[in-house]
Amino acid sequence: MLITFDIGGTSIKYGIFTLRKGQPVFVMQNEISSDARVLKGPGILQRVETLIAKAMQQQDIEGIAISTAGMVDAEKGCIQYANDNIPEYTGLAFKQLLEARFHMPCWVENDVNAAALGETVFGAGRGAAHALMLTIGTGIGGAVVIDHTIYHGYSGSAGEIGYMWVKDRHFQDIASTTALIQHVEAKTQEADLNGKIICARAKRGDAVCMQAIKELCSHIAIGVSSCACLMNPQIIILGGGIMTQKELFAPLMEAYLKQYMNEEIYAHTQLAFAQLGNRAGMAGACAYWMIKEGIQFA
Repeated sequence: MLITFDIGGTSIKYGIFTLRKGQPVFVMQNEISSDARVLKGPGILQRVETLIAKAMQQQDIEGIAISTAGMVDAEKGCIQYANDNIPEYTGLAFKQLLEARFHMPCWVENDVNAAALGETVFGAGRGAAHALMLTIGTGIGGAVVIDHTIYHGYSGSAGEIGYMWVKDRHFQDIASTTALIQHVEAKTQEADLNGKIICARAKRGDAVCMQAIKELCSHIAIGVSSCACLMNPQIIILGGGIMTQKELFAPLMEAYLKQYMNEEIYAHTQLAFAQLGNRAGMAGACAYWMIKEGIQFA
């Protein structure tokens, strides 16, 4: 069994993971506040250490698998860079510190990369060798899977597609949930909207919300089409909170991808929506741990 974590600026998800007939099973799963701005990086490490020590008293733990926000040096298992959402997180050497204390293998991966690996090993893209995953939320996260392996790039920053320049702006400035909310609030002069409210209104026939969602999907498709020209993915997986509304987004995304994508590439590219939900990062971290330790998924 592995203890696995998904560490973000607002919460720490954790669980005990095992495989049964090739399927991920969480023997235990929980979530606590990360209190990141108060505890900062060292405090989060201490919280993780406490959870590991407690789990070891209850289960036979063989390893530690971590999915985390921030840019990660996946070989060294340390945080290469993190913004102010988690102060004093940059440079935190999870792998070195946790292996020294608990004497078991620890592997660490970026959260979007882990989610992509989770979906291609256990979820919507199961079995796909070449995949592009986007998480649509406050910004846009991206991850690239090539030959069943996360592609990290030269300095570990591959997949940061939210910073691509699209229509004279960063991709995430026009194609994220934040952009959708800003669009609708500007049109309606309302405040405190969120993606869930906007999607519900669109389903009820609200013209402003439906038009905003169409524009969002158009912008997503433009960015995805550019990525597809470069990497020719077998599957494109869309995740993030609003993308759970598959019945609303799937037909729009298919139509816009067909409009913008090269015809030959479109014919050989599958569109899918993430299936693992908030377990994707933890499942992917475990998949990464197993890959690095040479353990088969079967």
